[in-house]
Amino acid sequence: MIKENPIYFSDVSKCVDRIIETVGKTIVFGMPLALGKPNHLVNALYQRAKSDLEIRLTIYTALSLERPRCSGELERRFMAPIDERLWGGFVEFDYMADLRSGNLPPNVTISEFFVKAGGYLGNKAAQRNYISSNYTHVIRDILDRGLNVMGNLIAKRRMGSETRYSMSCNADLPLELFDHLEDVRRSGRKIVTVGQVNTNLPFMYGDAEVSPDHYDLVLDSPQYDFPLFSVPKQAVATADYMIGAHVSSLVKDDGTLQIGIGSLGDGIAESLIMRHRHNATYRELLKEAKIDDRYDDLVNRIGGREKFEKGLYGATEMFVDVFMQLYRSGIVKRKVYEDEMVQAMVNDGTLAENIDPGVLDRLIDKGAISPQLSQADFDRLQRFGIFRSDLSLAGDTIRNHTRSWPADLSRAENRERVARNCLGTRLENGTVCQAAFFIGPRQFYDSLNAMSERERKLFCMTGVNKVNQLYGDERLRRLQRKDGRFVNAGMMVTLLGAVTSDCLECGNVISGVGGQYNFVSMAHALDDGRLIMMIRSTRCKGTRVLSNIVLNYGHVTIPRHLRDIVVTEYGIADLRGKSDEEVIKAMLNIADSRFQGGLLAQAKQTGKIARNYQIPEEFRHNTPERLEKLLAPYRRQGFFRAFPFGSDFTDEEIVIGKALKGLQRKAAESKLRLVPAVARQLLKKPDETLRPYLARMGLAEPAGIRERIMQAAVSYALEAGGEKAPKADCGCRIETVGAVQNH
Repeated sequence: MIKENPIYFSDVSKCVDRIIETVGKTIVFGMPLALGKPNHLVNALYQRAKSDLEIRLTIYTALSLERPRCSGELERRFMAPIDERLWGGFVEFDYMADLRSGNLPPNVTISEFFVKAGGYLGNKAAQRNYISSNYTHVIRDILDRGLNVMGNLIAKRRMGSETRYSMSCNADLPLELFDHLEDVRRSGRKIVTVGQVNTNLPFMYGDAEVSPDHYDLVLDSPQYDFPLFSVPKQAVATADYMIGAHVSSLVKDDGTLQIGIGSLGDGIAESLIMRHRHNATYRELLKEAKIDDRYDDLVNRIGGREKFEKGLYGATEMFVDVFMQLYRSGIVKRKVYEDEMVQAMVNDGTLAENIDPGVLDRLIDKGAISPQLSQADFDRLQRFGIFRSDLSLAGDTIRNHTRSWPADLSRAENRERVARNCLGTRLENGTVCQAAFFIGPRQFYDSLNAMSERERKLFCMTGVNKVNQLYGDERLRRLQRKDGRFVNAGMMVTLLGAVTSDCLECGNVISGVGGQYNFVSMAHALDDGRLIMMIRSTRCKGTRVLSNIVLNYGHVTIPRHLRDIVVTEYGIADLRGKSDEEVIKAMLNIADSRFQGGLLAQAKQTGKIARNYQIPEEFRHNTPERLEKLLAPYRRQGFFRAFPFGSDFTDEEIVIGKALKGLQRKAAESKLRLVPAVARQLLKKPDETLRPYLARMGLAEPAGIRERIMQAAVSYALEAGGEKAPKADCGCRIETVGAVQNH
């Protein structure tokens, strides 16, 4: 059983002592992905295992956040101020340094089920110990593997003499574990739950708020506070904006939205906000981009072009800054309620947010309450604000401190009296977003912390087993998630609609399946749900451009029989229920035109498409240049900027970041051509306009030949870039180890 009261520790080493005393020296330690890890606790456990080889420590987690590692002096000069500004004070994981260097002790194993995209390529230990598991199966899987300690970061709140905790950023897995604890302990396994308090965490409500007795041990001391890991915004490229524009037309007002972190999510949000706030301009964009001409029927059936009068509800495993932007813009505002009958009446319009005198008649007609009010009926009415909070039910009478009214609502006169005196003004305890975990830039955390309790309660943090699937209260979930648009991202897609998102065909893990399959499955299970899979049509590998639409591929994350809608920057392919030939035709239409001919020839060789088929002329102009031209007039109006929702980087850093990326590409193309170009730069004084950028790199006044060469290299890169200020599509990707993929 869970202890009645936790044992509190102000010394992490004593907390570790207690863990070992309880479970012994075989420790199977689980902790959430990303932000919710108890950094000090896991470091102390790891160091104890390093110093005592009798301890067998296995750590199960995902997405271990890391500060960037610099590979050269120019990169160090560029990143050092950013590193201190964004990640100064963040407590890094000791095990990650040893995992990266290949120095993990033999008695320690690190297994993750989701990783930073590409972060473990080439790391043999990480690749071997990776566990491929659906997000909703993780607790099951690690319990099967002997989990006996679960630790997570928690927020604390004092209400008078009462202490409450919140799992805040990561209710995802701990909540499900708590549901299993009694059975696990009954089986004879010793298992310990540990919370580490961090006062920087926003105190989130919903299912994330728990009483102290959920934890056996709590580590609570100011010395263990640390800044939350910040994931800075990335520049949004033209392709991402065009994907976002297409996706935005498939989202229905009064519906449900799931999207992830990163530039693709920002691209969607920009177009949704444009649709809501600048509707005439948005409609013009749809016309100019030929979205209206090509996909008019699809948009009319499942999406829309109008403003979001009723708004959207967010049902997403990952609560990210994009949802905050949509909330602030008046788009995420559709409230849902944790009651099947209430939600059904809200959906069919018989129960509005503003409570009117006829509400009791409709509630009785719908069978939501009995004519003779029971205590359960009364509690339901009061919980959702239909009855005022100062009332109570005593037998067959509704009372406040001075008056009373009959609880027998079978008589019209009684209903009229109760309606006149007992009703509230607005429905209460609705939420606009339900999520399992969050991570984002510092401004996102600051926004949450700055909210009032009432406003923060609009965002419900809960378990991933609740967010990512329909099981349990299925009818309620279906009512809440009406017109769901589940927007995910993949790396590649085949001509037959199979998607690769997590792994290479050789088996090397890029990221992980996470919750992607869950949302694919849910989109198909909901009568009015749709899956939207975003694929950038091309990718760069060195100096080569490759198509992300391929004939086939040796690894599949989402099989073709679960295909639905695929969106690239060039258009929408509605694949659900289509024949193989129809699917291939639709996929060819949204491929980059540089690859369409080759893909068509391959498809013809397989016999899956007619030998005489030709791609329609209107789809043969899918080029990056056409998209740049399309967005140019809107950029002049202030839309589709590089950083639509602000940036953690200065203007100088954005320009330098792009220039250094360009320098890196040129070095990859030909060092023989690059060296003379830099040498020529050495012979002349840098242009005065470059001085702010050189000063930022500590190279305005170089000391010695090494710094002069670096100054010349940076000057050349800046001049070759041809810009002295950030442009709308600057291509700057300042990588942060720990950034989370859309998935």
